[in-house]
Amino acid sequence: MQLALLGAPMDLGAGRGGVDMGPSAIRCAGLTKQLQMLGHSVTDLGNIDIREPETLDVGDPTVKYLDPIEAATVELAQRVAAVDPATTTIVLGGDHSISLGSIAGAVAKYGPMGVLWVDAHGDFNTHLTSPSGNIHGMVLAALSGIGAPRLTSIGGFSPKLLPEHIVILGARSLDQGERDLLHQQGVHVFTMHDIDRHGLPQIAEQALALATAGGVPLHVSFDIDVVDPRDAPGVGTPVPGGMTFRDAHLVMELIAETGALRSMDLVEVNPILDHANQTGELAADLICSAFGKRIF
Repeated sequence: MQLALLGAPMDLGAGRGGVDMGPSAIRCAGLTKQLQMLGHSVTDLGNIDIREPETLDVGDPTVKYLDPIEAATVELAQRVAAVDPATTTIVLGGDHSISLGSIAGAVAKYGPMGVLWVDAHGDFNTHLTSPSGNIHGMVLAALSGIGAPRLTSIGGFSPKLLPEHIVILGARSLDQGERDLLHQQGVHVFTMHDIDRHGLPQIAEQALALATAGGVPLHVSFDIDVVDPRDAPGVGTPVPGGMTFRDAHLVMELIAETGALRSMDLVEVNPILDHANQTGELAADLICSAFGKRIF
């Protein structure tokens, strides 16, 4: 495959700093070389430019850092859309607010898409329901056309995603407001309870079938905090009881088997909180599993 890497070193949407160093941590784990060893052609497009929060005003506390996040995700959407459609783009985060740009750009290029949102959180808050005002928790709602107009309109069109083509996998921490919105919109949500009760292979295959129903291409948005903190300590919002190392790899291996993957982002690696780049290395390995790496 033809692959393009693009870094989005942003921590403006998160509640704590550090994830802006995520793209470097993943690259330092040898991602490009590993993908090339799998036979892929890899082009690294570098990073988009994002200002540091220390130099900026928070602005409206219900949508913190809205101005720079809007500017950065608009640029990211343009960069992703400009990549040749025959090349699969992998965006390295950065906090989850970058998905406003990566998915807007992918949909602009490919048309209607299904999204597998692998995350401990639903990210379906709005400025009216968010308890923190952090935009990384509003992304999926905004992509669905719900929330602050300046977030929903990034990329110049809204909605980017239809609820029936959105599948959240691995959720284990949902705020009441976003839980209500998810039910109202009919988004498919598979929690860790579902995985524990029915087994990961069955749930993951069901999730992928729903996300790609009708033959739509697939975008995968993988938040590394879906993995249990014992295996992924370098995340800003850790929640106990997550997927194991092998669970996460199985999800990515099943994604590869669909043949539907056209774009992806991997987000929320925080080297400040990590141990010897353990989480950065896991992120690189997981991306490789999504592109064909196998045990045997």
